[in-house]
Amino acid sequence: MPRRLLLLGGSGQVGTALRRIADPGSWTLTAPTRAELDLADAAALARAVAGVDLVVNCAAHTAVDLAESEPEVSFAANRDGPAALARAAAVAGIPLLHLSTDYVFDGNPGRPWREDDPVSPQGVYARGKEAGERAVREALDRHVIIRTAWVFGPDGKNFLRTMLRLGETRDVLGVVADQWGGPTPADSIAMALERVATTLLDREPPPRDPCWGTFHLAGGPPASWHGFATEIFAQAAARGWRVPPTVSPIGTEQYPTPAKRPSWSVLDCQRIRAVYGVAQPSWKDGIARALDVLGREG
Repeated sequence: MPRRLLLLGGSGQVGTALRRIADPGSWTLTAPTRAELDLADAAALARAVAGVDLVVNCAAHTAVDLAESEPEVSFAANRDGPAALARAAAVAGIPLLHLSTDYVFDGNPGRPWREDDPVSPQGVYARGKEAGERAVREALDRHVIIRTAWVFGPDGKNFLRTMLRLGETRDVLGVVADQWGGPTPADSIAMALERVATTLLDREPPPRDPCWGTFHLAGGPPASWHGFATEIFAQAAARGWRVPPTVSPIGTEQYPTPAKRPSWSVLDCQRIRAVYGVAQPSWKDGIARALDVLGREG
């Protein structure tokens, strides 16, 4: 019999990918919209959680720059929502799988960030996401937090789609080259979520089982935004799509934004591979898959 999964954020990039790939023979997936399930309504949340085997939270306020001018909205989604979910899951006695972000880090340790490295969130979005992580840990032992980065795919708003849109009309494009991270395909995150979710249902409670806690999952190898853009345009050009003739590297100071971005947010993904067998995805392969989908649609 299929297990019952409650998905929050089902209309976002990762949520859409998860709904697309989830095996109906394994899961009965319910994905209410924000209008259908208000996380601030404790009674409604309790009813929704009581009827499922596991909760996956992909919901977040991801407008990083906008968060600086509307912190109450950002914290409500990124801190208060996960906290309410974790409390409801604890009462229902079910696990919670929660997505977080590389933005919890700041600085450069000279290597990829590990799960147990100290966090130093900068900006409203980052502080809200880090507070959401803490709230989940404090309310619920049976949790998995997966930090990811630079999510992209054929759905929603993301860097790949922005580059393709700009490439249709611009001849010269400047892209930041001094911020480094791991572009991560949304479908790769979705496949990892399904694998982790399936595993969690049959595991021992913490701390006896290493499957619980915080994990990193981001694409490899490390790239700058400029390197990411260059590969997007190379693959697009090979398909005959219009791309800008010049894509120039620029510094962060040449592209000021309201929110501070980490200059180094490369994540160490060894733990999720060791515990769950989830390999670090290739972002170059992810670009190809996304362009395949967009090509079919367009």
